Amino acid sequence: MYNKVILVGNLTRDIELRYSQNGSAIAKTAIATSRKFTVNGEKKEETCFVDITFFGRSGEVANQYLRKGSKILVEGTTKF
Repeated sequence: MYNKVILVGNLTRDIELRYSQNGSAIAKTAIATSRKFTVNGEKKEETCFVDITFFGRSGEVANQYLRKGSKILVEGTTKF
């Protein structure tokens, strides 16, 4: 089964970059996404926090250019 996710939001913390034993980068952070909607005439906002992990060169690039609060679009797959 294949799944695809596209998220747009802001980083909630700086990226934590580590390297595996074989030397490949693993970068972890989280993103906050929100949506605004109306229920019975009342405006509401819902925020979702999602942990994300970058692997390899994309993790190194993310660590170099992104900081807490950075606006980001992430495309990837979910892990259950």
